[in-house]
Amino acid sequence: MTGHRVLVTGADGFLGRSVVQGLAASPAVDVVVGTDLRLPDEATPGAVHEIADVTDPAAVDAVIGRHGVDTVVHLASIVNPGRGMSDELAYRVDVEGSRHVLDACIAHGVRRLVVSSSGAAYGYHADSPAWITEDQPVRGNDAFAYSRHKRLVEQMLAAEREAHPGLEQVVLRIGTILGATVDNQITDLFRARRLLRIAGSDSPFVFIWDEDLAAIMLQAVTGHVTGVFNVAGDGAMTVREIAAALGKPTLPVPEPVLRTALRVARPLRLTQYGPEQTKFLQYRPVLDNSRLKDVFGYRPTKTSREAFAAWQAAQGL
Repeated sequence: MTGHRVLVTGADGFLGRSVVQGLAASPAVDVVVGTDLRLPDEATPGAVHEIADVTDPAAVDAVIGRHGVDTVVHLASIVNPGRGMSDELAYRVDVEGSRHVLDACIAHGVRRLVVSSSGAAYGYHADSPAWITEDQPVRGNDAFAYSRHKRLVEQMLAAEREAHPGLEQVVLRIGTILGATVDNQITDLFRARRLLRIAGSDSPFVFIWDEDLAAIMLQAVTGHVTGVFNVAGDGAMTVREIAAALGKPTLPVPEPVLRTALRVARPLRLTQYGPEQTKFLQYRPVLDNSRLKDVFGYRPTKTSREAFAAWQAAQGL
């Protein structure tokens, strides 16, 4: 039996580079093709790198057909939009790009599709359960583009599971990713002199270590289990607990006050955050990882607290 022939979209992103490296090193994988908007600065030994934009359906179709791909790992997404990026462009990448990948998978008889979704697909809602399991609906938040897009993509995937059951799906609803070199909008919150906290809210975070996530992706490609899985380490950390670990105080702000301040500051380019993102801190979805461990068969090597400690140590904080 020959090994897997895998295409990875978003291959030059932080997660994509780790996934391509892991797949290229696996004896169960024969071919790894990494695509993105540009070629990587350093090619991964054993992998093929090509330029392909997921917003171009012909490019996606061509690369899958040309390499006889049987498995697609779809990572291409706008997680941290650059300054000035429009919601329209993010929609084209996140939602229309996913549609193009799905269509090409179906057209070429791809066997398995692995998709990086997010806990954001559940949305940020006051009535969410304390611990969210995969049987909860994906509701997103219309005011929060990333959350809305993840909901739309998951609805699309669910429809195709019914219409095309021959295409196996593994959908990973990922918590906050931490790794030794991670530096993004979320970690920026932890670097502040005082950690912003919505008054009256614990704002718990669940973390997944990047090496665990890469291993989960590899298992999703080479294993037999399908379905939807929350991806997070055991446990959670509140903003107060994160601040205590960093030896910093918190800055509690009532949600209406913060929302008003962001509404004023965002147009003046004093902050990258908009008023809709107060819910991001106030009602964070806390992912239950029981199904990841019991059904998918992977137990993260680091808990949320251990992942944060490892990131903190690596950053010298």
